[in-house]
Amino acid sequence: MPSKLANLVAILVALATCVQGQPALRPQPSGGHRIVGGFEIDISDTPYQVSLQYLDSLRCGGSVLNSKWILTAAHCTDNIPPYALVVRYGSSRHESGGTVVLVKRIVQHPSYNSGTIDYDYSLLEVEDELTFSDVVQPIALPEQDEAVMDGTMATVSGWGYTHNAAESNAVLRAANVPTVSQHDCSMAYSIEIITDRMLCAGYQQGGKDACQGDSGGPLVADGKLIGVVSWGVGCAQAGYPGVYSRVATVRDWIRENSGV
Repeated sequence: MPSKLANLVAILVALATCVQGQPALRPQPSGGHRIVGGFEIDISDTPYQVSLQYLDSLRCGGSVLNSKWILTAAHCTDNIPPYALVVRYGSSRHESGGTVVLVKRIVQHPSYNSGTIDYDYSLLEVEDELTFSDVVQPIALPEQDEAVMDGTMATVSGWGYTHNAAESNAVLRAANVPTVSQHDCSMAYSIEIITDRMLCAGYQQGGKDACQGDSGGPLVADGKLIGVVSWGVGCAQAGYPGVYSRVATVRDWIRENSGV
């Protein structure tokens, strides 16, 4: 008989598979949609935000760490060669504006597990240095294992699914969500599934969340990148907060591989 953990992992992975076969719940759907329950913003409000594109289509979001490095989710880059990816930065639109730069190298976390979606981090080295301005700025990082207080208000942004056809799919959106305790996160999903590398944020009643297309994008609190959009059951569903990759747990790995 398979274990309870194996059954739950199988269910989550089955739910996670999208039209492109990506092993996560928040990859890019066909068409490119956006944040659920959020509001439209300008790129100057989140100048660290970038869009990651694969074969001319929006795939994921990402965050500027310095002039050469972007942080995104490993499920956004898994089994994809760097030459198939480009980064657009400095634009509120994922399809136009700003500057497009080629990805030179992908440094995926060596412990990434596509089955459990643990260690969901990838670093992207770009070919040409980013030019900083009012609409392009690096985001600060926490220290290794720096704690995030439960209930901290954070901002998640991206071009992901909105569940609302009346909202444009062209312009960047954001939502403000509180972080959830590790205990409550584990109770919502499973104590075996939620690892120390994961951080939950959202409302018990649902309504605001990241969604498909937002993967790899930033969750920011107090000017620091505390999370990377990773997965969840549905989007903005009551009782199921969004799950993010906790940045503080891999701070040393980021420094060792990017110098940031």
